[in-house]
Amino acid sequence: MPGYRVRIALLTLLAGLGAQATQAQDYRGWQTYGGDQGNSHYSALEQIHRGNVGELELAWRYASARGKTLPPSSELQVNPIVVDGVLYGRNPLHNVFAVDAASGRELWTFSPPLEHAGLSNMRGVTYWRDGDDARILFSTGHFLMALDAGSGKPVSSFGRDGRVDLREGLGRDPELVSINAPSPGVIFENLIIMGSAVTETAGSAPGDIRAYDVRSGKLVWTFHTIPKAGQFGADTWPEGARDSAGGANAWAGMSVDEARGLVFVPTGSPAPDFDGSGRPGANLFGNTLLALDARSGERRWHFQTVHHDLWDRDLSSAPALVTVTEGEQSRDLVAQASKEGVVYLFDRDTGEPVFPIEEVPVPGSDIPGVYSYPTQPRATLPEPFARQHMTENDLTALSPEAHAAARKVWEEAHELAWLRPAGLRKSILLPGFYGGANWGGGAFDPATNLYYINATNAPNILRMEAVDVVRGSTMGVGEFVFRQQCSGCHGVNLEGFYPYAPPLTGVEERISKREAFDITTTGKGRMMPFSHLSRHEREAVVDYLFAYSAGELEPAENGEVAAGETETVHVFAGYRDFVDAEYYPAIKPPWGTLTAIDFVSGKIRWQVPLGEYAALTARGIAPTGTRNFGGPVVTAGGLLIIAATSDEKLRIFDKHDGSLLWEYPLPAGGYATPATYAIDGRQYIVITASGGKLGTPTGDEYLAFALPARPAP
Repeated sequence: MPGYRVRIALLTLLAGLGAQATQAQDYRGWQTYGGDQGNSHYSALEQIHRGNVGELELAWRYASARGKTLPPSSELQVNPIVVDGVLYGRNPLHNVFAVDAASGRELWTFSPPLEHAGLSNMRGVTYWRDGDDARILFSTGHFLMALDAGSGKPVSSFGRDGRVDLREGLGRDPELVSINAPSPGVIFENLIIMGSAVTETAGSAPGDIRAYDVRSGKLVWTFHTIPKAGQFGADTWPEGARDSAGGANAWAGMSVDEARGLVFVPTGSPAPDFDGSGRPGANLFGNTLLALDARSGERRWHFQTVHHDLWDRDLSSAPALVTVTEGEQSRDLVAQASKEGVVYLFDRDTGEPVFPIEEVPVPGSDIPGVYSYPTQPRATLPEPFARQHMTENDLTALSPEAHAAARKVWEEAHELAWLRPAGLRKSILLPGFYGGANWGGGAFDPATNLYYINATNAPNILRMEAVDVVRGSTMGVGEFVFRQQCSGCHGVNLEGFYPYAPPLTGVEERISKREAFDITTTGKGRMMPFSHLSRHEREAVVDYLFAYSAGELEPAENGEVAAGETETVHVFAGYRDFVDAEYYPAIKPPWGTLTAIDFVSGKIRWQVPLGEYAALTARGIAPTGTRNFGGPVVTAGGLLIIAATSDEKLRIFDKHDGSLLWEYPLPAGGYATPATYAIDGRQYIVITASGGKLGTPTGDEYLAFALPARPAP
């Protein structure tokens, strides 16, 4: 196709009809998650530029938890927003706060009641204003809440006493639904449009997209991502599965084209993630980029990036809205990054791919009778920004011992093939479970026509396990539920999967059965509540867990746990990393990258490692890049700003060639997307330093950087 010159869609300038447009600050604020309604991660500010970035200094820091004890792991991934000189964010205790964005001085903080707090990943908040009525909307637990933006007090007229229960209206018993909303909702006119996160096991809630009236909290429209009988896409699901299946949810955020009245929604996998035996078919609208009418929720177009997902290949970030121009002709596009390590580019009106996307045959499952889809869509361009291939020559060479261990696993596994379903024999998944790209997404720059995105290159081991479980006793029920619902994270033998899920060995020595039962009911840390399980099932799984941990049952591989009728089930063998003994990926570096992609040609302009491991640098190994979570921001000043890495640094690169211009050691990992804004002519860069991922300590601080203040005239 002919080349195009790319510039950003100036959505806030086109949105003359909406209340949000009255708040535009000529890019001096950072009013929405991702920087603007089109999620561009771009700022036109240029006071801080390539020539003076070395002069940056810490302008202020804010300890958001006020010295209170922090949870051992934090999902504080906040891209803060800045409106009229006020910065709004979250802390690891689920509070919402407002600070003076020039000084970090706290203006107010709101603590949700304990019964309403928790379990949201907390990536940000949403701002809405109409005249004197300004609100902050956020989610905590399974509630959507509204606060007065000036005082931080709940808006009592919103929903019931200032909150809406997101469990309601899904066609399931609310008491049996486990749901939260990690990414903030998006605003269109007087609607807030919400996605959700659900459990990824059997019995999860459906991933309906829903719009609520910002003033009243009333549900206005719903789009069923698992179609009901008679709806478009219903024939891609078995009849019995449509009313019981879950997932296909939009947990990663959305983008809004206000001029067109469209909301763009990326969805994830149907549940359970790795077992599709109960849902033969393509499973629309899982793993789909949806263009919905923002006023009614009606589907305008869609594109499914994975059919019948068996790999947890969620569309993992909000899409970016860009405009492509060649000469006098222009074309509005939407760019969707993926865990698969590719960007999909579509015409914003029709959904037509900009570059060809081919249907490619893929291997079938080696588990007898298991359905897998015969072909999958594969983008030809833009070029992949994460590694897609691996041979034996790519195995780690950090040490002879590391290479030998990796080679042993390699030889035990299937021959590497793109999107091979999990089977009874190990297979290698590359990119791994977390991408590729994750929820941070990319940044688009109108001056360079480049899209910048970070990625992780770390393979995983994918496998299903055949397990004989006893169904005729309470202990048998407990084992079955544990294998189906819990072992994917905590391991069949309670070993856990570092650093994502803790081991449960010795659990009976640390907590009581009552406390364990309460955790299955309410959730804890990253673990969502298992509300969809009956009380009997939750009690049975606790009984089984405590008996197994105490050694009162034989290990699973050594035989049955009780007399009775057995059934063979296939369960996911867990989130196993393909790593060496030091937890470094078993593939040659780079393990983390930052890439610039030319949207004109679809070609990579440059790519550099992102992050380093100090222990390896001390051994004389060049920076390898690290696993990373969080996204970049690009500016008119020539800067590409990103934290994200497990070495806990904030870095600024030259957007033209990827050279490192500046770095700063953070008090905790910055697993979040930065923001930049200007107040009284002074530009600031702010990052949330919360840690708690990739094995690093938890933190609670927000740090803002600026050039030295000029003395008053």
